Amino acid sequence: QVQFVESGGGLVQPGGSLRLSCAASGFSFSGYAMSWYRQAPGKERELVAGVSFAGGTTTYADSVKGRFTISRDNAKKTVYLQMNSLKPEDTAKYYCIADYFIGPGYWGQGTQVTVSS
Repeated sequence: QVQFVESGGGLVQPGGSLRLSCAASGFSFSGYAMSWYRQAPGKERELVAGVSFAGGTTTYADSVKGRFTISRDNAKKTVYLQMNSLKPEDTAKYYCIADYFIGPGYWGQGTQVTVSS
């Protein structure tokens, strides 16, 4: 079945960095655009970054542009999110998903990122 398993979150000080990973399975990974979303307590889930199926096109939310970088390794069926210059407002649970599968039943458990001194 389709699965997304996120990892790499943790507690980091403001200005620090983290690299999130997402292992996908159950579908032809290289044929699908992938995205990272995040959800903070009391807020709706928001799109953070997206990458095309071949990795040549990326998009970012204005709030993370210049600080976050999305990438993918189709051979490993994995998508990454490099997060630099982290801010307290980046605190959230982060999820990855293939754009085709956005909807109930496909979201993974996510990985918690907490930015605090």
